[in-house]
Amino acid sequence: MVKKKIYSFSELSSPSGEVGRGVGIRSDFPILGRKIYDKYPLVYLDNAATTQKPRCVVEAMTDEYYNVNANVHRGVHFLSQQATDLHEQARETVRRFLNARSTNEIIFTRGTTESINLVASCFGQAFMKEGDEVLITEMEHHANIVSWQLVQARQGIKIRVIPISDEGELILDGIDDFFNEKTRIVSLTHVSNVLGTINPIKDIIRIAHAHGVPVLIDGAQSTPHFRVDVQDLDCDFFAFSGHKIYGPTGIGVLYGKEEWLEKLPPYMGGGEMIKTVTFEHTTFNDLPYKFEAGTPDYVASTGLAKALDYVSSIGLDVIESHEKDLTAYAMKRMMEIPGMKIFGPKDINQHDAVISFLVSLPSTGGAGKGAFIHHLDMGTLLDRLGIAIRTGHHCAEPLMHRLGIEGTCRASFALYNTREEVDALVSAILRIQQMF
Repeated sequence: MVKKKIYSFSELSSPSGEVGRGVGIRSDFPILGRKIYDKYPLVYLDNAATTQKPRCVVEAMTDEYYNVNANVHRGVHFLSQQATDLHEQARETVRRFLNARSTNEIIFTRGTTESINLVASCFGQAFMKEGDEVLITEMEHHANIVSWQLVQARQGIKIRVIPISDEGELILDGIDDFFNEKTRIVSLTHVSNVLGTINPIKDIIRIAHAHGVPVLIDGAQSTPHFRVDVQDLDCDFFAFSGHKIYGPTGIGVLYGKEEWLEKLPPYMGGGEMIKTVTFEHTTFNDLPYKFEAGTPDYVASTGLAKALDYVSSIGLDVIESHEKDLTAYAMKRMMEIPGMKIFGPKDINQHDAVISFLVSLPSTGGAGKGAFIHHLDMGTLLDRLGIAIRTGHHCAEPLMHRLGIEGTCRASFALYNTREEVDALVSAILRIQQMF
């Protein structure tokens, strides 16, 4: 367990990154000291895709590989028992982080994508038939579209889509009309990975439950940025990824209310998820192991737990405050650029730490009045100046179609980013704009 240390907002946002006289936040992430092309300091603004990892995460995983490595749950020997203890301690850390009622409600997966596919597949198999409906939104990641399309192809279900406004917010007027006797589940993102829109999840869950419909939340873009309490939300399922919250890749979590997980059939068959097996019949294991077939990534679960402890030691309220300030500052500075178009809500209270944008060519007279600099060109040239952003459709092609564009540039922020890095981004965009 990381020793509790509460950082102040000023300590997080200080240009030097120093915390008192001790080691600074930024120095916890060695990669941030890199020079790009041996020339420019790294400005890493691709955190919505994946975050960098603090030393404590990498060191915890290295230590386990060197000193504790053994398969979990199956062995009676010392190393297996120790590895099992670490793995189950990690599950308890996740439970505490989400405020779930029980570790039975915490399923380890490979990430948000697998978690959503698990629910779609198992829930669809158990509770949906031809003509039944799932409600999603116009701003969903492909993981929350294609997984339901697979169920649609197998079982003939219908996918209904809640639209968004031109400002990038869900149009919830008349949302009750989306529910009918065939509505079986609502599945939507907490925060848009493109627009940064923070959806009114509690209101949507309340409405869905009033219609007797469960809700699955894609929390990949919310969990790293502000506090999530699944009991307070009252969601039925919640998914997030380790690598987006300073943890390792290939590990994620599905939270599910125990009453729902008990009803769902297993997702995969194999070791660990069984009690007994004969050629004629198999009985399945208790929760949470019913959904964890095969050898888990028990070292990554330790890394994830260490990352969650690290975030908790800083304080999610502190992180949220810092990132909101940084996002507001970035939106203000970026709007000073001629021809800048930012997608998503303008209200910072409805906008998380993601800014998707396009920049008009200088000769077109302003945003939306002519051709934009292609997002790929902008991203490539920013990279040559040491600035890492994301470009493209961000695994949200239907949203791009709604916006009438092919893709955007996306800058996304984390607890270690600074105003100086925002200034570097703005200066670089202006420099590139003049090249055109």
